[in-house]
Amino acid sequence: MAKPPDPAVGSDRPEFGTYAAERSPRLLRTAFLLCRDWGTAEDLVQTALTKAWLAWPRVGDDPDPYVYRILVNTHHSWWRRRWRGEVPTGDLPDLPLPEGRGVEDRDVLWKALGGLGRRERAAIVLRYFCDLEHAAIARILGCSPVTVRSQISRALAKLRVDPTLRDCLPARDVFQEQGA
Repeated sequence: MAKPPDPAVGSDRPEFGTYAAERSPRLLRTAFLLCRDWGTAEDLVQTALTKAWLAWPRVGDDPDPYVYRILVNTHHSWWRRRWRGEVPTGDLPDLPLPEGRGVEDRDVLWKALGGLGRRERAAIVLRYFCDLEHAAIARILGCSPVTVRSQISRALAKLRVDPTLRDCLPARDVFQEQGA
């Protein structure tokens, strides 16, 4: 059994506390987009930050790709052995929407994203919602930038022909060809 981390060790990593405090909201949104459940997203971020804290000395100057990779890999491993004992609710939490966007548009877009494969959804979320470049996404997903571009391209093609998105404003605005 692994030895639990010593609480005194954190005192030599003050930059981790700053990083975690600044990036937690963005990591939580990313985790929510990946797993589509706030409770699971919170657990996912907590687990990812714990793993990052343990590896902090070797993370380097730019911790974002490292932490996003932990987040995506942990989500994938949880998805593979997902416990089916919980019953998800049909009520989604109320999220603030930009001016002029309707709840119906958000729900339609939400369902369309849920219809993508895990890796396609991860690539779309990291590219369009986290605004990461193809190279950074490739490092996070553990594949080549060409693979990332093809996953994004396939996902966008699926979203463009999805009949439920035909009249959805966010889909037209967000998922148009942008050199992906």
